Amino acid sequence: MNKTLLPIRALFVALCAAAGWLVCYTVRDWDAHQTLAIFIGLAIGCLVVLVDIMLKGFSLRGLSAITFGLAVGTVISYMISNSPLLEQGDPQIIFLVRLTLFIVCTYLATVIALRGKDEFNLVIPYVRFVPHEVEAPLIIVDTSALIDGRISRVSETGFIGAALVIPQFVLNELQRIADSTDPHMQARGRRGLETLGELRRIKNMDLRIHESEVGKPADIDAKLVFLAQSMRAKLLTTSYNLAKLAEFHSVAALNLNTLGKAIRPELVTGEILEVELTKAGKEDGQAIGYLDDNSLIVVNNARNHIGRVVTVEIVSVLPSSAGKMVFARLVEA
Repeated sequence: MNKTLLPIRALFVALCAAAGWLVCYTVRDWDAHQTLAIFIGLAIGCLVVLVDIMLKGFSLRGLSAITFGLAVGTVISYMISNSPLLEQGDPQIIFLVRLTLFIVCTYLATVIALRGKDEFNLVIPYVRFVPHEVEAPLIIVDTSALIDGRISRVSETGFIGAALVIPQFVLNELQRIADSTDPHMQARGRRGLETLGELRRIKNMDLRIHESEVGKPADIDAKLVFLAQSMRAKLLTTSYNLAKLAEFHSVAALNLNTLGKAIRPELVTGEILEVELTKAGKEDGQAIGYLDDNSLIVVNNARNHIGRVVTVEIVSVLPSSAGKMVFARLVEA
């Protein structure tokens, strides 16, 4: 039990018992039943606290859905009750029909609202309380994007103008990975938590935690896609499978790896650049280095410069199974 709620609940039960005693104090005919009244007050207080404990985890979104369902059910039952169908007849029968309509309509409307509480954002808006004419675009971030870490560096540039939404089940998955006994998994999970901290420290960054649990799909990827559909948001990930699943469901998704490839500069013949030579090539005099995008670059007549950063001029660029293979020659100082 929450230590903060414990004294509040104890005080509430005590007030209920005191209320029972005050009733006997007000009505003198009940003076002989003070003990019974105090017991009834205690029982009522304990029952309310028990209901409070049973409703643990019931979100404000669920309460809003119930309120909306009760309101809609009441309006429907009122309209039917005041229709010409019930103008004439036995008053007792009409009363029973109206009572049945009220109970059935409010129940059905409440159940439907609870089932679809994650699907309608207009009636029960998600955390963003903004005018309807002002749209706040949302981007849902998955676990792989947080572990990747590049999202924090992209956000620091201020280029992302949307609010980043991190679902609670993504945080739970990230915490589970960080608590893993596998050192590799543990390092990945901690890296994701560090990225989350970096995002929180960025000024003017709209970062939101989505508390509502998506109950329908069991798979995390399916949950993310369902949530993106419900909130009309985009997905940010490094997972190829999630990006393809989102594409299948017509959800806009951005793969950071695809973005990284898209913004790589195109190398052209005659371009001058600097590269570090790391090892010898296959042919005599050749030395090999790697560009920032991990493309292989072969420099002719540069074997004596292995281990140094040299200036080279691109001679040709050939596509390969691993990406691109670049051939270059040394540029004299």
